[in-house]
Amino acid sequence: MALYCVIVNEAAGNGRALKIWQHTKNTLQQKGIHYRVRFTKYSNHATEFAHDIVQRQEAKAVVAIGGDGTIHEVINGLIGSSIPLGIIPAGSGNDFCRGMRIPLNYDQAIKRILKDEQKVVDVGHINDKYFATIAGIGFDGQVAQESNKTKNKKIMNAIRMGSIPYIINVLKVLLYYKPTSVDLHIDSQKTSHQKVWLIAIANSPFYAGGMMICPDAKNNDQLFDICIIKGISRWKLLKIFPSVFKGKHINHPSVTTLKGEKLEVLSNASMIAHGDGEIIGETPFNVKIAKSNLYVL
Repeated sequence: MALYCVIVNEAAGNGRALKIWQHTKNTLQQKGIHYRVRFTKYSNHATEFAHDIVQRQEAKAVVAIGGDGTIHEVINGLIGSSIPLGIIPAGSGNDFCRGMRIPLNYDQAIKRILKDEQKVVDVGHINDKYFATIAGIGFDGQVAQESNKTKNKKIMNAIRMGSIPYIINVLKVLLYYKPTSVDLHIDSQKTSHQKVWLIAIANSPFYAGGMMICPDAKNNDQLFDICIIKGISRWKLLKIFPSVFKGKHINHPSVTTLKGEKLEVLSNASMIAHGDGEIIGETPFNVKIAKSNLYVL
């Protein structure tokens, strides 16, 4: 019996995930499709669910209803198995879906899942966590930390303006963040960088609700695209910030772009990192590409 195991993040999209689940349930029942649903209650609960599903080896697919944070948790329980991941987007950013061209409309997303056409993609691995889209280190990580605790995030999610809290927190962190010196080991090459604001290690072009920090990144080329922003004043960083929405910032002289499979990141002052918007920890970091490691419907 083919069984779809559905994981619903009740908090995603300020409750929108639950409404989407009700619609999804009706569709599955109408089509006579067997399913089992589980609802997350706390941080990393989706990882526990996914790991349990893998251990049982009973699922045709795992279907996540949530945002990038939900996907982040699910893949950390799913990696290493051949069970494919289907996604019905219900978050504020949905950046993994943008990169995979998964429809943001839930009806179309369900239809795509039920076609059962699998794609295999790379994922990133930073210290002890996998990530699907981008790991951001430094300024980026600090903004993610502020965004995760911001009081206006729920309000903005409710009115479908999920990227606004990110922009607000960019301005907030810009006032106090201090760039630092960084040593990077990328594959076999060592480089040193001064006054580094951020390092984005990308497996997908998008983050923070559609910003194209690494516009040429692909999740099936077995390489990271790496963006380093350094040696720039606060005012000039603010000035180039809007160009990130179209990926035009990479033409600025303070932006360095590289490619690689494996990185070690060392810094003079502590730098926070996020993966898929979820806080990972502080430097040092070891990052590597996990090639062809995730099946996506």
